[in-house]
Amino acid sequence: MTRKIRTLVADDEPIARARVVSLLRGEDDIELVAECATGAETRTAIEQGDLDLVFLDIQMPEVTGLELARSIHTHGVPAVVFVTAYDQYALRAFEVHALDYLLKPFSADRFRAALGHAREHLAARRPSDVVAAPAAPAPSVETPVDVQPAARRHRLMIKSGGRIHFVRTNDIDWCEAAGNYVRLHVAQQEYLVRDTMARIESQLDGHQFMRIHRSTIVNVDRILEMQSSFNGEYVVLLRNGTRLTLSRGYRDAIQTRLGKPL
Repeated sequence: MTRKIRTLVADDEPIARARVVSLLRGEDDIELVAECATGAETRTAIEQGDLDLVFLDIQMPEVTGLELARSIHTHGVPAVVFVTAYDQYALRAFEVHALDYLLKPFSADRFRAALGHAREHLAARRPSDVVAAPAAPAPSVETPVDVQPAARRHRLMIKSGGRIHFVRTNDIDWCEAAGNYVRLHVAQQEYLVRDTMARIESQLDGHQFMRIHRSTIVNVDRILEMQSSFNGEYVVLLRNGTRLTLSRGYRDAIQTRLGKPL
């Protein structure tokens, strides 16, 4: 039998806690293990609960959510989604490797997107125990990517008004310039960020991502094949069927990378 996702909800505000609980009760793969109102209660529940997922308020009595998350991160489990009314803690949430950051008040769709992200994370970490369900599509966003240098090759934090998304760089298929923005293609989702291609490229692992055009960066793990085109250009075919152009100006770099002429 597939194990359900053992989940804890921690928030010192009864109404806020009840809303998260009500949203979780409609999910067949969730087992609600405990509800906590203080940091001390939450710490005890985490230590005793064999948990997979925690929805964690940041400002709680006795022990803050950030302190708890820092302790959780040391041990690697459970996964954490922050639920808070304060956006100023977003960068610190990123530092303790939170999966997502729900800013109150949030919609049911936004909650389901965060839960979908958690499912994907848990399924990748423990595929034999937890079955992933499809995540709700994330909306496009129009704000800069905010990245910590120590984590820039692993995850990007994208801020959009009342929403903050954590995108793993490994999950990015390709990036394209879009005027004053860069569009990140992540499976079926797209994130539109106000930034430059050069800055995005500097934040990605150079061993995993290649610039193939002044307007295109691609995750090399997503490349299926390259087909010769005309005027020295190539069509780069991705595994999802996307067709991109390798321009002549980037051929030398690609040949060096591949160790053979095109």
